[in-house]
Amino acid sequence: MTKTRGRELSRLRYARNDADFESDGTRCAGWLYTPEGVSNPPVVVMAHGFGAERTFGLPEIAKEFVAREFAVFLFDYRNFGDSDGEPRNLVSASRHVEDWKAAIDHVRGLDAIDRRNIALWGTSYSGGHVIQAAADDHRITAVIAQVPFVDGRAVARASGVKKLLKGTVAGVRDLVRKYTFRGPHTVPIAGYPEEFAVLNAPGAMEGMETIVPDPPVWDNEVPARVFLEIPFYRPVSVVEDVPCPMLFVGGRDDDIVPVSSVRSAAEAADATYVELPVGHFDVYDDALDEAVGYEAAFLNEHLG
Repeated sequence: MTKTRGRELSRLRYARNDADFESDGTRCAGWLYTPEGVSNPPVVVMAHGFGAERTFGLPEIAKEFVAREFAVFLFDYRNFGDSDGEPRNLVSASRHVEDWKAAIDHVRGLDAIDRRNIALWGTSYSGGHVIQAAADDHRITAVIAQVPFVDGRAVARASGVKKLLKGTVAGVRDLVRKYTFRGPHTVPIAGYPEEFAVLNAPGAMEGMETIVPDPPVWDNEVPARVFLEIPFYRPVSVVEDVPCPMLFVGGRDDDIVPVSSVRSAAEAADATYVELPVGHFDVYDDALDEAVGYEAAFLNEHLG
């Protein structure tokens, strides 16, 4: 965080209240941020990307939106962070999208916000989830997809055959344990390029370390069955079904999500597209101001 932004946010007056909800019978932890002195503000619904919790850098981004007089609803998926559910850190795109839909329904029942003006903000893996959710909910006002996972095929090709094969073996091993009622077989979420992990592109481990709060309370592991899902998760296939305005933010130097896939998805959706000269994790740190600037301008235009 820059010193200037730190001083500005230190003067920000807002309320943050717990606003938990249920998704398929499991409690999900939610926070509702509301700017002081603003009547019925539009609301931005937010959740994190692959294997991450709401505390991993997102409160600072939420405050940036609150400073611009938007409310923010920030939540953890089932099995993550402060939410209930086992096994822990279970990454499943279909379950996550269900959680997004449950969160949206919950927000529509909250007081002190404009329930008709709801934007979805997703980043990395959740950048795909917001596309899926908005394709099924035509009452959403706007969508922001930041360095979004939009095409599992493109990500799988970039990962290479060796990693795909090893990941498939690990995923099958995890499913065998699941169906024989044993604990999951886990693999690291993030690792260095010479290590086996779901995210082991250059800078992935360092990037995760920049967003995990200090002191870290994070288990760097995920049930390996996610490897069997990644190549087949393709939000780009429904991007044309989203009727509301969308903003895609791509990272030109992104080693995790090929920027060409983000560009193609934006073109298919006829969406607003911004490409920054940054890597995948820079949008939470060095490029946060620039990314939020574009995103806030987009929200002002479509939610104002």
